[in-house]
Amino acid sequence: MRIALTGNPNSGKTTMYNALTGRNEKIGNWAGVTVDKKEYPVKKDHYNGSKELIAVDLPGAYSMSPFTSEESITSGYVKNEHPDVIVNIVDATNLSRSLFFTTQLLELGVPVVVALNKSDINEKKGNKIDEKTLSEKLGCPVIKTTSTTDTGLKEVIQTAADLEGAGQKAPYVQGDINLHDKKEVEAADRKRFEFVNAIVKQVENRKVLTKEKNVGDKIDAVLTNPVSGLIIFAAIMFLVFYISQSTLGTWLADILVGWIETFQNWVGGLLENANPFLYALLVDGIIGGVGAVVGFLPLVMVMYFLIALLEDCGYMARATVVLDPIFKRVGLSGKSVIPMIIGTGCGIPAIMACRTIRNERERRTTAMLATFMPCGAKLPVIALFTGAFFPHSKWVGPLMYFVGILLILLGALLVKAVTGMKYRKSFFIIELPEYKVPSLKIGCLSMLNRGKAYIKKAGTVILVCNTVVQIMQSFNWKLQVVAEGAESTSILASIAGPFATLLIPVVGIAAWQLAAASITGFIAKENVVGTLATVYALTNFIDTDELALVGSGNKVAMAMGITKVAALAYLMFNLYTPPCFAALGAMNSEMQSGKWLFAGICLQLATGFTVGFLVYQIGTLITTGALGAGFVGGLIAVCIFAAVIVYLIQRANRAIDTEYQLD
Repeated sequence: MRIALTGNPNSGKTTMYNALTGRNEKIGNWAGVTVDKKEYPVKKDHYNGSKELIAVDLPGAYSMSPFTSEESITSGYVKNEHPDVIVNIVDATNLSRSLFFTTQLLELGVPVVVALNKSDINEKKGNKIDEKTLSEKLGCPVIKTTSTTDTGLKEVIQTAADLEGAGQKAPYVQGDINLHDKKEVEAADRKRFEFVNAIVKQVENRKVLTKEKNVGDKIDAVLTNPVSGLIIFAAIMFLVFYISQSTLGTWLADILVGWIETFQNWVGGLLENANPFLYALLVDGIIGGVGAVVGFLPLVMVMYFLIALLEDCGYMARATVVLDPIFKRVGLSGKSVIPMIIGTGCGIPAIMACRTIRNERERRTTAMLATFMPCGAKLPVIALFTGAFFPHSKWVGPLMYFVGILLILLGALLVKAVTGMKYRKSFFIIELPEYKVPSLKIGCLSMLNRGKAYIKKAGTVILVCNTVVQIMQSFNWKLQVVAEGAESTSILASIAGPFATLLIPVVGIAAWQLAAASITGFIAKENVVGTLATVYALTNFIDTDELALVGSGNKVAMAMGITKVAALAYLMFNLYTPPCFAALGAMNSEMQSGKWLFAGICLQLATGFTVGFLVYQIGTLITTGALGAGFVGGLIAVCIFAAVIVYLIQRANRAIDTEYQLD
């Protein structure tokens, strides 16, 4: 039996889905967090019967007449997949708006159970809803629920299960209208709203506030102000990364690293008399490489925890309002802000969130640029180079995120200029949730879920990759073990060598080790750290105290043999080149155009190289008075990149004009 969970954005659908199934899907208080359907069996403690119940979490929708692709998913599933029962999650704090969608669902003939969600918040405001009268008016069961505390959820599921096979009468039938006639559609919607409002007047007793502005309104005036809002956003993001990378996160990392070192030394003691290759593979390659990545886990988890709290308290929705006018001016949709913020966690859901954007050109441009925001997988890379080369500089981590925002804006301006897009005045409508004390439970669950995914990747993709790197570094093409000090003759060095030449304008030297780390980073960005640990034989190198040392005491900086300027350039090169293969797969799925995908990958490659080139050359000029190595070659490469990008974007733009006939 399938139970479809439907409702408006921010009504609590995914929170209820998580509570019913035990899953920990991404939740947030803005539209675009859920962009595809998810399904999972309902937990036994929410249902007493014997049959299996499958809960289906559908994207938020305001109407059965879809305006965006995620609304199309909801509309198409409900109409075509024939769920056994629909549980319509209704926001009790905004009954009038929510019931518009409810009356449309009731016309489908599928049994409907209305879950009057957020009832606790509504009652705290002094508002009351007569659910019995509402049930009579709608002709379906109405049950008060609070998803965050599981209140009413068992009753909802039991009621839904009992309705299997039943019919559903509609209290209001719209009748046939011409959906292509705008006036006819507006008139029909107006009549439906009148019907809904008449019901609301009978069932709701709402406390009317006489104050013109409440406390929340006054806070919003500051947080959403174009000037103060940007300053506060920058300060909050700086604080998040300061806590995660310089205080609590590093303290926890020290503890974890100590455990990893103990385990590594124990294994090393057991294999002390073993074959040198076996020792290097297990101790340095697998434990050292994977341990280097896992050692940064506390930093990642603390960051995710803090961002989850910001989302839950209602701040991140305000951040989208602050950034919305800026994004519109550069040719993006106001909704492009949402993928950018989601991208701080992972690039894949960020790209998927682009489907909330209606304009095809803006949607594809956003998908192309969203991964410039450093995701959680890139945080270990940032932390490594910050600790190794800038141990006393707290600005490096936050700077990478603000540079990401800047690159998104500049990339959008480039696409806008090449395609000839004109500024379109449009409205960005987003519901600003009420401020509330963030749930520590939600924050912890989000953190643990991300941590689980991080460890899973470290134990699979990164482990395999580091093992392959260690083997390729240990043997030459004749499958002979490479002598110590002759790693440049290895299989890995011969493969990475040609790419190392391309890095000269970025780091000043042709280091095959750095090239190898960048190449494996395309599989998973955490591999950059693991590969560097393997190729430079830097075991236990992420110890916070050791990274804080300068001069000859810093093993990482000395092993790499590059300057601080080159390290910063190499860091940016890895952050702003194309993301991992999984994210590229998401780009391919969302863009649905090979031309746009290829143009996007080339733009990302060009951006990473250009940023690294400029940082290294300008930084070297400032610090030494002379340009860095490879300046002429790098400049030629940048010019070639620019010409290719302009051509590809123009070609992709012509394709989209043909496909969608957009003006």
